[in-house]
Amino acid sequence: MRQVKIITADEAAKLIKNGDTFTTSGFVASAIPEALNKAVEKRFLETGEPNNITYVYAGSQGNKDGRGAEHYAHKGLMKRFIAGHWATIPAIGKMAMNNEMEAYNVSQGALCHLFRDIAAHKPGTFTKVGLGTFIDPRNGGGKINDITKEDIVELMTIKGQEYLFYPAFPINVAFLRGTYADESGNITLEKEVATLEGTSVAQATKNSGGIVVVQVERVVKAGTLDPRLVKIPGIYVDYVVVADPADHEQSLGCPYDPTLSGEKRAPETNSAAVLPLDAKKIIGRRGALELEKDVAVNLGVGAPEYVASVACEEGIGDYMTLTVEGGPVGGIPQGGPRFGATMNADAILDQGYQFDFYDGGGLDLAFLGLAECDENGHINVSRFGPMIAGCGGFINITQNTPKVFFCGTFTAGGLKVKVEDGKVVIAQEGKKKKFIKAVEQITFNGDIANKNGQQVMYITERCVFTLKEDGLHLTEIAPGIDLQTQILDMMDFEPKIDRVDGEIKLMDARIFAEAPMGLKD
Repeated sequence: MRQVKIITADEAAKLIKNGDTFTTSGFVASAIPEALNKAVEKRFLETGEPNNITYVYAGSQGNKDGRGAEHYAHKGLMKRFIAGHWATIPAIGKMAMNNEMEAYNVSQGALCHLFRDIAAHKPGTFTKVGLGTFIDPRNGGGKINDITKEDIVELMTIKGQEYLFYPAFPINVAFLRGTYADESGNITLEKEVATLEGTSVAQATKNSGGIVVVQVERVVKAGTLDPRLVKIPGIYVDYVVVADPADHEQSLGCPYDPTLSGEKRAPETNSAAVLPLDAKKIIGRRGALELEKDVAVNLGVGAPEYVASVACEEGIGDYMTLTVEGGPVGGIPQGGPRFGATMNADAILDQGYQFDFYDGGGLDLAFLGLAECDENGHINVSRFGPMIAGCGGFINITQNTPKVFFCGTFTAGGLKVKVEDGKVVIAQEGKKKKFIKAVEQITFNGDIANKNGQQVMYITERCVFTLKEDGLHLTEIAPGIDLQTQILDMMDFEPKIDRVDGEIKLMDARIFAEAPMGLKD
């Protein structure tokens, strides 16, 4: 019988050589191999090794508090960093802004697929996702700072159509996270909130001739694991590290919750807390008017989450199936450090399969955030001066979903809104305009959306815009809002204005009443 080698985290850290290409598992603050991450940081601070590594992962791994990927935020440790999402790792973002390493932000879905293609020894990953955005080599190729020169994304034409190509590269070491390992190294993930891309990364590393180390809660007798739960077979695994419970939290800083891993189911409830009628609820109500029965949906964080809250208030929460890019389908997606987890999920897919569904247009509707918008309908949610948020799965979702709704307040920075007598009152205007002449970075390309025939709407608390071939059209206005002073004067461009019999259509009056809208009827 094959016997897996059980080592300490400190011994595992010594397996990374200077200049290696290296990866870890995790999604925001979940499924993080924290014991291994800490050991690498400790070794580097004590010895200066490993150094000049290339660190790559698909999603986001951190909690803005020094844990997760931020253990690698030391000058000299990394030569290059590649990730899909940056918002939870501000320490690494600061390093990128200081030109202390080469840095890239590219599509989360493309990186998930690239791991599979590396495993299969394919030349790389071909995708249309990202054309016309900041990932497109014509717009920077995902490079974040001045010292980043090499193109890791190439533009190619195949049978007359443009594609982005991510060349494959070998992975030398992978630090992954599981629940249990048996004596042969078979790994289950039943207590994790998602299986993510663990199988693909292990295959990619093994087939690159690299080393796979898995941090687990416990080692059990060979043959006692349910083979249907084994996501990383022992033939892929070189070493196992048994972690201290403090370094093996389901999600960093959060108590273990079996309803997020599918081990238990939380009691169903038909009641929903009634939210105050503020700006975000107005946006959520307007978005909920676009819901259809039996649709697959992706919701972004922030204002888009209110669409689900309103749907539950209205008794139609079960009309839609929510999905999360990390892999869960159905149930109630979580926020904060547990973003990526879902309570009472119907299924938890590997992340790569979820992006197959998204990239192929499987979603019916998507409600995403609105940080910056320009006159072409382009959206930026990924870069704001020195702050690198990253695109994550945003581009995969928005570029391929037939109906996309961008949801957010009209201005930012201190905006205060109230509703009086069915009318919107701007008690205090936001300091920052969101509708500007040109976005800083294109995360969603309105021209590509028009070319693909997508239906795109921009929902705010005071008006609604629709994307058409000639740009952004103002199609609805909230009662109580003055067109000139509270919309046009607060924009850096003048949209097209759609009028019927000389009047702009008013947003549905039910949105601005305290009573339920009656959507179920």
